[in-house]
Amino acid sequence: MQNLSPSWKGSTALVVIGGGSGGLAASKAAAGYGKKVCVLDYVKPSPLGSQWEIGGTCVNVGCIPKKLMHKAGLHGEDIEVASRFGWEVKDRSFHWEKLVDNVQNYIKSLNYGYKQELKSENVTYLRALGTFVDSKTLSLDFGPGKESENRQVTADRILIAVGGRPKQLTCPGGEHALTSDDIFSYKKVPGKTCVVGASYVALEIAGFLSALGFEVTVLVRSILLRGFDQEMAELIKGYMTNHGTKFVDGVTPKSIVKDEATGKFAVTYGGKDGDTTEEFDTVLQGIGRYYDTENLGLDKAGVQANKYGEIPVEKEQTNVPHIYAIGDCIEGPHELTPVAIQAGKMLSARLYGAATLFMDYHTIATTVFTPLEYGTIGYPEEDALAKFGEANIETYHTKFAPLEWSLPEVDFEKYDKWEADKTACYCKLICLKNEDERVVGFHYAGPNAGEVTQGFSTAMRLGATKLDFDMTIGIHPSCSENFTTLKVTKSSGESAEAAGC
Repeated sequence: MQNLSPSWKGSTALVVIGGGSGGLAASKAAAGYGKKVCVLDYVKPSPLGSQWEIGGTCVNVGCIPKKLMHKAGLHGEDIEVASRFGWEVKDRSFHWEKLVDNVQNYIKSLNYGYKQELKSENVTYLRALGTFVDSKTLSLDFGPGKESENRQVTADRILIAVGGRPKQLTCPGGEHALTSDDIFSYKKVPGKTCVVGASYVALEIAGFLSALGFEVTVLVRSILLRGFDQEMAELIKGYMTNHGTKFVDGVTPKSIVKDEATGKFAVTYGGKDGDTTEEFDTVLQGIGRYYDTENLGLDKAGVQANKYGEIPVEKEQTNVPHIYAIGDCIEGPHELTPVAIQAGKMLSARLYGAATLFMDYHTIATTVFTPLEYGTIGYPEEDALAKFGEANIETYHTKFAPLEWSLPEVDFEKYDKWEADKTACYCKLICLKNEDERVVGFHYAGPNAGEVTQGFSTAMRLGATKLDFDMTIGIHPSCSENFTTLKVTKSSGESAEAAGC
């Protein structure tokens, strides 16, 4: 870290507000063009006191720890079926504290690596909260006890990359509920857990907690995975239910009462059928996120934001020409780490490297890491039908079982569960009839969804048609090859269950 004098100002090319993935990518790219760059990153603790270092949500309380804990759950399921493959597993014990410690140690190594990268790139890193004084000046707040260090910095350009934070429950006792800002560093064993909400974050956490052996109940107000394909959402719900997660539909929490003697929580929830009170060891909320822009002083800079706090941009530029924004805090649907990274790199390349390419926010692949993973590109089926019309849509689909799920179950008490899994996985292509069946929606539920989905996004960016998928030779035996052999259409009414090889 570089030390700044109180009068340090004036010659800075770019100040980045936010040390998450997008802000770091933009700052390093700009510094690579020889520009003087400063990154401001001050992590406000969660309401329950959780705090972390540089790297933003993805590294500290998002993608990275989520995927590691998801993988821990998958390992547990692997142990459960290992006997099918000739293994004898005598001691199937799990230690939550060890998982949390190992995940947090890995995150700390990433935090350290980011600081070293910034130092090597000559990017100034300050653990300070930046707020606008005017459109080119930021006030720096280094936090309680460091008021004497507070100062101002000016810059030719300013990039807002502050991301978002989890929303909080507003019911009485809502302050007791953990969020995704807390769970990955939570040292207490979760035990019986109530998850409020059915967002992808809520379902991912509920999924790995169930897979790790904890009793989990998910309270669903309306639908699962709002904004995603609802047929796929129901598949995920069915799989999770079959593997032990309890869903209670059409309810919201009314109150959460903590028993100070036992540390347990009485959660009262209800809907049209009345209220229920149930005791849990842990309550976790996953009801969405808000955009962390409210206290930036945007009005003093003249930067416009919508009623949700999102910043409208045109090619990453706000309504103030020298102020830019990227990542989750901008207006739009793609709240994804790789999107912020790409946008940050490309913005710096345009500003300082004479590049002309702009970020393409279409045909972006993403994956939901629920126990039955879900990869998707393009339109959900209901959105495609609404946009293009039912007469112009043809949907090809198949249900299948991965080869690795095919060996017979020897424990017949569990046989029904594994029998149901034989049709749990699903592939679906949504095609436009009037454009030679160009694929506008790709949906996959099954193992390794991220790996299966990623490459197909390149094909869809290039305008791939159903014939292009058909002409592609699949890798056998694999899950992804199902996309090269799709024959059954929904309009035919034929069974979508796959045959053998």
